[in-house]
Amino acid sequence: MSFSLCKALKICHFSMIPSQYVALGIVLMSILALAGALTAQYGFNLRPCELCLIQRVPLALTIILGLLAYFWTAKRIPLIVLSGVAYLVNSGVALFHSGVERKWWAGLTGCTTPDMSGSIEDLMKRIQETAVVRCDEIPWSFLGLSMANYNVVFCLGLAIACIAYVWANGYSKNNQG
Repeated sequence: MSFSLCKALKICHFSMIPSQYVALGIVLMSILALAGALTAQYGFNLRPCELCLIQRVPLALTIILGLLAYFWTAKRIPLIVLSGVAYLVNSGVALFHSGVERKWWAGLTGCTTPDMSGSIEDLMKRIQETAVVRCDEIPWSFLGLSMANYNVVFCLGLAIACIAYVWANGYSKNNQG
């Protein structure tokens, strides 16, 4: 990448951050996100739905990837890239969850209001099989945005930061440090 393009994109400052600090940042940001989710769940009794729980998996994965990257110098850059991909996946799940909350599309089976058609026996069976916490309701919001909405932005930002760091530093297979 030429210096002028780097300067225009304002990502040159990434080249001054040591890669082990980026790995540590991945761990800390993921812990922060999970701590926020667990605080909401246990501190404020906001029970997570199925999609909320799914969004925690990539965060746990990025903690592991970040720790591996911090200690495994030879594979640090590929692990930072994988962390960026995991954040991107999390952002995609959160975007899907946001759409379910806003009723833009249907959620997972058992994650939204059950189908009310059919016999009473069929209806009772579907109700009993439906998750207690629905994905298509917003239990908490701030400034009109749900936790899933904030997670879209948070994880997308982290994904972009991970990928931009690797890109701004011009890492290749022969230059990993």
